[in-house]
Amino acid sequence: MRMMLIGMIVGWAGMALADAPNTSQRPVQRGGNAVVQLIELDRSGALAQPRPGTAAERAEGRGGLFSSLRPLFRSRTAEKKGRKQRKLRQKGAVCGDMAIQGEQVGRVKGKLNGCGVEQAVRVRAISGVALSQRAVMDCRTAGALKTWLEASAKPAMARNGGGLKSLRIAAHYACRTRNSRKGARISEHGKGRAIDISGFRLHSGKEISVLQGWNAPMTRKAMRRIHKGACGPFGTVLGPNADKYHRDHFHFDTARYRSGSYCR
Repeated sequence: MRMMLIGMIVGWAGMALADAPNTSQRPVQRGGNAVVQLIELDRSGALAQPRPGTAAERAEGRGGLFSSLRPLFRSRTAEKKGRKQRKLRQKGAVCGDMAIQGEQVGRVKGKLNGCGVEQAVRVRAISGVALSQRAVMDCRTAGALKTWLEASAKPAMARNGGGLKSLRIAAHYACRTRNSRKGARISEHGKGRAIDISGFRLHSGKEISVLQGWNAPMTRKAMRRIHKGACGPFGTVLGPNADKYHRDHFHFDTARYRSGSYCR
């Protein structure tokens, strides 16, 4: 019985060896770039020549690990160049928008109760249009100014004197009451939500003031387009027809009302 069991075990082992593959694949590291090549060893442990269509051939040129790493190596230089370009583009940008150029100010405290700006920026240019003075505001107001410039002000002035070059800023952040009247409510200027514009300078050097340009035959249409286009981006839009306080400038602010923008 014992001899019979030994014979059966020997027979099973022989069958297993008969079905085993002639070669086995093992990974081995090659060269300085740590690319893995699959090679084959025969049963004795000797190096076998790779057969056509094996993993070794695929790793060398037509796929496999080497192929998957190759785009990774090429993208390092491209990614480095891309990061450098992004940093250059972002230089001077505020509010996360390259079109809004200026500097971060942070929290601005007001002298009067109700004044102040939590995250103020000081803007010098928007969408390629310079401001006559660096204006302090919040990012919501800066964004509204950008929308208005691109959709209304720049197109309205496109055929005049080579187009719009800069804005004449009459007022921006100021901790004061409305129209500086004693006892009045705090102005949106005191919250960093308002901007006053008194004129438009063109690339030709000519400046069109709100006071004189509002009813002038050559600029009347453009000035009204500019005024109307601010309704929507801004919550309050006041011009020469609003009252005596706004005869010489446009007042824009981002206050919001349930009934929509207030424009006069």
